[in-house]
Amino acid sequence: MAAMPSFFARLARPFSTSMRLAPEGGAQNYPANAQKATIAAGCFWGVEHMYRKQFAGQGLLDAKVGYIGGDTKNPSYRSVCSGRTGHAEALQVIFDPDKVSYRQLLEFFYKMHDPTTADRQGPDWGSQYRSAIFFHDAEQETIAKDVTEKANKQWYKGKIATEVIPAGEWYDAETYHQLYLDKNPGGYECPSHFLRKFPPLE
Repeated sequence: MAAMPSFFARLARPFSTSMRLAPEGGAQNYPANAQKATIAAGCFWGVEHMYRKQFAGQGLLDAKVGYIGGDTKNPSYRSVCSGRTGHAEALQVIFDPDKVSYRQLLEFFYKMHDPTTADRQGPDWGSQYRSAIFFHDAEQETIAKDVTEKANKQWYKGKIATEVIPAGEWYDAETYHQLYLDKNPGGYECPSHFLRKFPPLE
């Protein structure tokens, strides 16, 4: 779909009164070594779609879209779209570190969106569309900062505006947002979501 002006892009997205899943979702039967990665890179429909396509069968155990980074309890999609909750549209990936590393997931993150535009991806603007890595422990923080520093130097020439911050409370997005582009192949996709052809980070 061609890019729409940001105002109309936001209006064109469906709102729903569907109930959200509970924060952190339900219990899942993940392997004991499963780890969690949480990132924000603009409209979460396209972010989820690209991660599932890239890592299906290669260590991705599950992925869900939701809200993180703000101070509003139990936010709805409509409230997050207002830009007043502090939350970002985000993706949370559950992965098998024996098959794909956290570093690989973050290198892909820096290839699949534009991390140089603060609070904006393509025609979508506002803090809910910011670029951010939400780390879950000290090891993830170290890796996130290292990958960010290298990508900033080697790929983006010092222009990265991505936040690297501790993960706060996560809220699953409403059910109809999960796997949205699989269910709606003609749905809106942010034009900044495509895989950039960068050389490997050194």
